[in-house]
Amino acid sequence: MKHRGRHRRRKQGRALRAFLAGTALALTGAATLISTSQATVSADPGALKPLPSDVSLETLRLHEEPLPSPASAAGGTVGVGAVLADADHTLRPAADCTGAERRALPVSPAATRVHCWAEDDTEGWRPGAVTTSGDADDDGRWGANRVVLSGWSDHRGAARVAVVDANDSARLSYTWVLLAVPAVDGRDNRPLLSPLSGMVWYQDKLLVTGDEGRALYVYDLDRIQRTTTDDATTDRTPGGPAARGIGYVLPAVGSYRLPGGTRMGGLSLDRSTTPDSLVASESVPAGDDRPTRLWRYSLSDDPSGAGLLTTGPYEAYETKATDVRGVLSYRDRWYLARAAGEHDGHGTLWRQDPGGAQAARCGTDETYQCWSGPAQSLSHWEETGEVWSQSGRVLFSLPLHTIDRALD
Repeated sequence: MKHRGRHRRRKQGRALRAFLAGTALALTGAATLISTSQATVSADPGALKPLPSDVSLETLRLHEEPLPSPASAAGGTVGVGAVLADADHTLRPAADCTGAERRALPVSPAATRVHCWAEDDTEGWRPGAVTTSGDADDDGRWGANRVVLSGWSDHRGAARVAVVDANDSARLSYTWVLLAVPAVDGRDNRPLLSPLSGMVWYQDKLLVTGDEGRALYVYDLDRIQRTTTDDATTDRTPGGPAARGIGYVLPAVGSYRLPGGTRMGGLSLDRSTTPDSLVASESVPAGDDRPTRLWRYSLSDDPSGAGLLTTGPYEAYETKATDVRGVLSYRDRWYLARAAGEHDGHGTLWRQDPGGAQAARCGTDETYQCWSGPAQSLSHWEETGEVWSQSGRVLFSLPLHTIDRALD
């Protein structure tokens, strides 16, 4: 479908739709005792430090890099609706998730919706970022559909996205799309080889971190290619989509690159700003002495797609939190999902602003290790108020106001 240009500003106070309504799961977990390593992971990162310097912001400026035109597909191109109609897999409901899968869920606050991926369909693949049709359009739908996109990568870094039909909250079905990048000679498309740490669906474009966070690739979701045995990607690339049993491939149509050694980690969309903004977190390993930077770029609602993303950030902060896997910004608050420590079962979700930081506590020892483990990206579906994420083979969501209550 083509972008409809209906990005109406939604304000607070809208009721949660029945699609995401449900009773909170009675999930419990034994909190891990705080060890020296846990104390390091749990240390209060304190207040955000603004970076007003033009020099600091300039180091986060994106440089647009043109790509060759994607190779044509023998099977033709389709949109998201056609891919949904071809959904050939189903996620398991919460009741069918194993005990090990449920232990990866947040302890506090508890998830309200839980679905689990099939082991034989995800074996050898690592979960990554999540985005939804709540990012794509502010009515929460793409056409008539509610959709979740879930990113995965294998041991080589090859990236694929599950296009999930979320119209029926009791039964989520999906099919796979392999992400690709046009080859320099334009004769074929090679698989994108990079973990999907960040992913945002805005209008008809999908923005994805690539090259280990050094680049941002742009995909047109109206140009998803059907794969056939005649496709160049299948013939020329070992392990191409058809060889992997994947019926669709999506080649990039544009890219941006960060200067120097800066690497993006998490991405999310913030609809509380005017205009909407793309939020990013820096990838800084645990134990690194340098702070983590958080920043945002303006997005355009121009239906022509011109000027989708401004290359220069207009706001940036530093945080003492490291190993940030998911970032979310809404109004004046930032939410950071941190990975679990080496011996910890759960990560930590911090809410930060220039005034300080808060995190939920759980267990008899009041540990901060209450979020999912391992922590992954965060995506806010503003129309419903839900935050989506995934951990291991578990896809889950819960209301943002529930997170705030647990952190207050």
